[in-house]
Amino acid sequence: MATFFQWVEGSRPRTWPAAVAPVAAGTGAALQQIGHLGLDVGAGTVVARALVALGVALALQIGVNYANDYSDGVRGTDDDRVGPFRLTGSRAAAPGAVKRAAVLALGIGGVLGVVLTAMAGAWWMLVVGAAAVLAAWFYTGGTRPYGYMGLGEVFVFVFFGLVAVMGTAYAITLRFSWVALLAACAIGLLAVAVLVTNNLRDIPSDTVSGKHTLAVRLGDRRTRLLFAACTLLPFVLLIPVMVVQWPTLLVLLALPLAVVPVRLVLAGAAGRALIPVLGGTGRLELVFSLLLLIGLAV
Repeated sequence: MATFFQWVEGSRPRTWPAAVAPVAAGTGAALQQIGHLGLDVGAGTVVARALVALGVALALQIGVNYANDYSDGVRGTDDDRVGPFRLTGSRAAAPGAVKRAAVLALGIGGVLGVVLTAMAGAWWMLVVGAAAVLAAWFYTGGTRPYGYMGLGEVFVFVFFGLVAVMGTAYAITLRFSWVALLAACAIGLLAVAVLVTNNLRDIPSDTVSGKHTLAVRLGDRRTRLLFAACTLLPFVLLIPVMVVQWPTLLVLLALPLAVVPVRLVLAGAAGRALIPVLGGTGRLELVFSLLLLIGLAV
């Protein structure tokens, strides 16, 4: 039976910044729009809706991690891996228990999503929320998981970038903005970089097991270039925002955090040597989003 700490490790804490970052960026975009348009949205409303959005994002992130652990474990994909601890693949927890944990986390995310929708009064958001829950499960679940077809990065960009950032901003202001869109694209690319790191490390085992991720399809060298692009392009995307909202220049303070991961990946780091890159990329995304939040809120 898995211990509490193994369950925490199995939830993959290194990926949690991918849930916190879009909510931080979306809240920043909302605050910028409130200040720019003089919207009558109180601080209490902003905080309450941002916290519920954070709960949704964290629950979905943990849920997709457990779902991935379960699905890959029962398929045997994790039998010979070099990455972080897996509950099912290591036999520390029964597959059924991991599956129930995934369903519970996704269910919590769904309930919180309904709460956020009710707070915003935008019931059409339930359709988007349902799509996010289904995307979380079918990443590696079902008979034709899209993560096995090289589409994982696309869905991460959409749901942990566009949907999460713009959804958070809209839930607070009930308006869309180009600032939120650019912030969403930037955060989405950094979230993709986290997944690319994971899939780059697993190219050998995924190739053998028949898991045709985008990294397997692109090959080692092009996957490394993709990682570098996803890590550095977010800074370029925010240039228009920096022009009209100069305090967002703060995000450039996060640029040094990109140097080590990009250098390691382009230098050919493989296997366990990529685990620090995974953590470093997660920290970059988190710091980037928090600095963006501060810059947009000023």
